[in-house]
Amino acid sequence: MSRETPFTAPLPIDGEHALVREIRLEVLEGVDAGARFRSSRERAVIGTHPSTDFVLRDPAVSRFHIELELLGGRVLVRDLDSKNGTTVDGVAVQGAYLQGPARIAIGKTVLQFALGEPKVRLALSRRERFGDLCGQSQAMRACFALLESAASSDVTVLLSGETGAGKDVAAEAIHRESARAGGQFAVVDCGAVPAQLLEDELFGHERGAFTGAAAARAGAFESAAGGTLFLDEIGELPLALQPVLLRAVESRKVRRIGGNQLLPVDVRIIAASNRDLKAEVNAHRFRADLYFRLAVLEIGIPPLRDRIDDLPLLIAELLERRGLADSPGARALLQPDAMAELRAHAWPGNVRELANYLERCAALESREPLERGAAPPALDTRQPIRDARERWVRWFERQYLERLLAEHGGNVTAAARTAGVDRIHLHRLLSKAGLR
Repeated sequence: MSRETPFTAPLPIDGEHALVREIRLEVLEGVDAGARFRSSRERAVIGTHPSTDFVLRDPAVSRFHIELELLGGRVLVRDLDSKNGTTVDGVAVQGAYLQGPARIAIGKTVLQFALGEPKVRLALSRRERFGDLCGQSQAMRACFALLESAASSDVTVLLSGETGAGKDVAAEAIHRESARAGGQFAVVDCGAVPAQLLEDELFGHERGAFTGAAAARAGAFESAAGGTLFLDEIGELPLALQPVLLRAVESRKVRRIGGNQLLPVDVRIIAASNRDLKAEVNAHRFRADLYFRLAVLEIGIPPLRDRIDDLPLLIAELLERRGLADSPGARALLQPDAMAELRAHAWPGNVRELANYLERCAALESREPLERGAAPPALDTRQPIRDARERWVRWFERQYLERLLAEHGGNVTAAARTAGVDRIHLHRLLSKAGLR
């Protein structure tokens, strides 16, 4: 299997660094008993694939089994949809926070986890903004340092992170700060384009290639020549189309549908996914060779809950950008009790959910209650019936969509089929609810 060498981001030219604690692992039981690992960065992947940070030989361990990520003073361990699961101190987990020594069992291997001394250098940017992204927290400054490195090169980038965190904004910012800024920034949403049309959207077609093809048409690869092609929601790419995309990414040549000629394209590729593609590789829903071609430099965009100190800056930025700073609802959010409530909220829809909430407060000219879990909004007969009905509809749609996506493992196509709507309409509903 061909594979590019992973890109190593240097310390930013105009930046600094922080020292974060080492992640330490020792194999207590299993075929690799006695083996030890110390992290050289803030996250580590453990599995049997040669590309993982700590490679194990246990056949009961998946290729990408778990990921450990240092967040503040604790470590998040996540099971990457492994075949045999993960337990922490005897408890089966999908994800768990570790603050002290713990035993992690994966396959037939038992790992002793501990946090070491602050020795890992984490590059930080001095900037508080990168394109339309803004933040002062260490998590965002570390993210900005990687984004700056991406912009200074032509390397293929994979942006990962939860829905609404700002992956699309980060992709455009990389393009605008790169040497390709004068070229086109072309976007293909692999989750919004019907599967039967996606190949045509990417590669184009020749005249007469199929019924209705009255003229030749260039695809996104050709249209973005000299610029950047952004493949959003790449995790939704149908398995049958993945080898075709792999050949295009490797060779930078495309063949239009119905054509025989390979056309060279000078294009920089940025992909994004709210799914963990390592987990998708484990589940055989995403090709490992395509993952490695896209993840030459992988950058995680932090969720809002991990950068909650950025909340005041984000609120001011979003209100100013939308011309809402002087609205009564916006002014009410600046009160200390309101800010405390906003900090306590989990923000599952991240920055997009925050933006929608701010617009709702501005539109209704009041400080609106935050929607929390399954609890329905209070029935307030002092409100006009239209406003009360709208609040209940918003609550219902969000609960329905959250449960629908959870039951289908985040697969939008399958969720749309169950809901009885087309995928594009479901994407619009998700965006409206702050979940897309």
